[in-house]
Amino acid sequence: MKTLVFLLLLANLTLFAYIKLDGVGTGEGGRLRQQIQPDKIRLLGRQQVAELGPAKIASLADVCVEWGPISDGDRARALASLEPLDLGKLISQKKIEVVTNYWVFIPPLANKAAADKRVAELKAQGIRDVIAMDGGPQRFAISLGVFRTEEAAQSRLAALQAQGVTLAKVGPRAQSVQQSVLVVRDPPAPAVARLKELQADFQGSEIKIGTCEKTG
Repeated sequence: MKTLVFLLLLANLTLFAYIKLDGVGTGEGGRLRQQIQPDKIRLLGRQQVAELGPAKIASLADVCVEWGPISDGDRARALASLEPLDLGKLISQKKIEVVTNYWVFIPPLANKAAADKRVAELKAQGIRDVIAMDGGPQRFAISLGVFRTEEAAQSRLAALQAQGVTLAKVGPRAQSVQQSVLVVRDPPAPAVARLKELQADFQGSEIKIGTCEKTG
């Protein structure tokens, strides 16, 4: 009986020692030692992610692509451009406050009737984002878009001149406006590629890629 008790005690001690040694070898330090070049593991920043190709971005988890800001006049066109992708619940919208510093405009006309007539003519030409100003020092002027940078405003002006709008000009106009940002969660590769293509058609818009914002 004593011999049996001794053997059981010895087996338990052997098992205990094995567990302790295994824990030392495979603990946090052991796991770190087993990693291949752990010093080269790094997190990608927003800009680095944005520089990845569409297929690589689509393979990442919990990634959102934000495209904007987009004016209310251009929002319907932007959404229509994305419809063939059938994104469904993957796409959402959010409103943001944008401080604009420049605008493209046609100087004030004689009266409201003249301004309304010119707006109708411009829309008939296919000109987007056209608004007749109905108050303030620029009353009866026609706004053709507001922009954060002079470069974006000049780009809009050049496009308008190519369409035959010769009286438009760029001027400073500091104001806060609400515009839209389109958000695509976990975008498929074709969606990322299409967003990057569309960016050039919407002056002042940007593509931002990063971790999705927490909701709820």
